[in-house]
Amino acid sequence: MSLYQKIAAIGTKYLGKSRTFKYGFNWSPMYRRSTGRIISVSDDLLYIKIKLPINYKNRNYVNSIFGGSMFSAVDPIPMVQLMNLLGNDYVVWDKTAEIRFKRPAREDLFAEFIYSISELNDIKSRVEAQDEIEIVKTTLLTNKAGDKTFCEVHKTIYIADKEFFKEKKRSKES
Repeated sequence: MSLYQKIAAIGTKYLGKSRTFKYGFNWSPMYRRSTGRIISVSDDLLYIKIKLPINYKNRNYVNSIFGGSMFSAVDPIPMVQLMNLLGNDYVVWDKTAEIRFKRPAREDLFAEFIYSISELNDIKSRVEAQDEIEIVKTTLLTNKAGDKTFCEVHKTIYIADKEFFKEKKRSKES
């Protein structure tokens, strides 16, 4: 269990899961450096919204938001969100990521991360049938109104049954 997981376990007891998720990310050094901030988390963690404000910390040479800031503001959320939604019976890892820039961002950006109950049920049933799967989640970085897309990030996430994963790891080591 990582330091962040230990802090999250304690925080969840006192603040609840959604508040711990929001403030845990916003206060953690790894996420603060992205300059992104989580601004909204639903109680069930199915919906998360971030804001990436343009400022002196993330402006690049051509006066737009640095692409690395865009990616790092989006990168950890789909995986950690899914880990919390699925629970401890599953192993969840980022596998690949692809970022496509659409236009220079010279204004604050926003992104939403959404999982549905039916999507979670589909993931669980596919893992039950296949032991391990991959899904692709797409996140759009947009303006506040959501009518201009500046960047899209496609993340491939690996999900496995925890017992299957442990056995697979053991067989590779021997």
